[in-house]
Amino acid sequence: MFNYYGSKSKIIDYYPSPKYGKIIEPFAGSARYSLKYFDRDVLLVDKYEVIIKIWKWLQKASKQDIMNLPEPKAREDIRNYKFDCEESIMLMRFIIGGGLSNPQWIVSPQNFGGGVKRCKKNIAQQLYKIKHWEIKLDDYRNIENEKATWFIDPPYENGGHRYVHNNKTIDYNLLADWCKERKGQVIVCENSKARWLPFRQMANLHGSRFNTKEVIWSNQRTNYDCEQLKMFL
Repeated sequence: MFNYYGSKSKIIDYYPSPKYGKIIEPFAGSARYSLKYFDRDVLLVDKYEVIIKIWKWLQKASKQDIMNLPEPKAREDIRNYKFDCEESIMLMRFIIGGGLSNPQWIVSPQNFGGGVKRCKKNIAQQLYKIKHWEIKLDDYRNIENEKATWFIDPPYENGGHRYVHNNKTIDYNLLADWCKERKGQVIVCENSKARWLPFRQMANLHGSRFNTKEVIWSNQRTNYDCEQLKMFL
């Protein structure tokens, strides 16, 4: 719904569909998996307070609230604009960052030419999807273990240093055991440098700076168990 580093927007269609009526995202971020299957019961959890505040504000926001946000041009400083609340500023700081992990004040050049306006429209059109979601500020280890589809997209072991709560705060051996213990369907995201679970290659992802190989681990059979698929995105 909004720009955030590590978003699965380009590859979300390649992940297995949920097998349970509830989706849990312990590292919520921009929650692209839950947005794809928004009609399920959804629990978003993240320990980054800014992200949680944005999601909770979006739950209460109207389309007009979103469309009333300013539309600054490339390289403009949004501190020159007036906002109704702290959360709307936080949201705009991610919108103008063009997918960075930290909120920005200066509009990224890639948002020039109507990028902000397009993002606002996209958010406004999806607000209805999230009204019933449960959203919590918490650590993944505190989530009740229940039968659900667990979509686990942590800061990557290699490359996850850009987040406010980054890979330096994660014990990946502990996280691996925790993933294996979840009830229901478990889907874990990583890149091909990771070794903390027996990941399978899923897709080649061409980023703005680097190309990466996205991998997946699941406690249930997926299409990627049987063959290596090349997907150029």
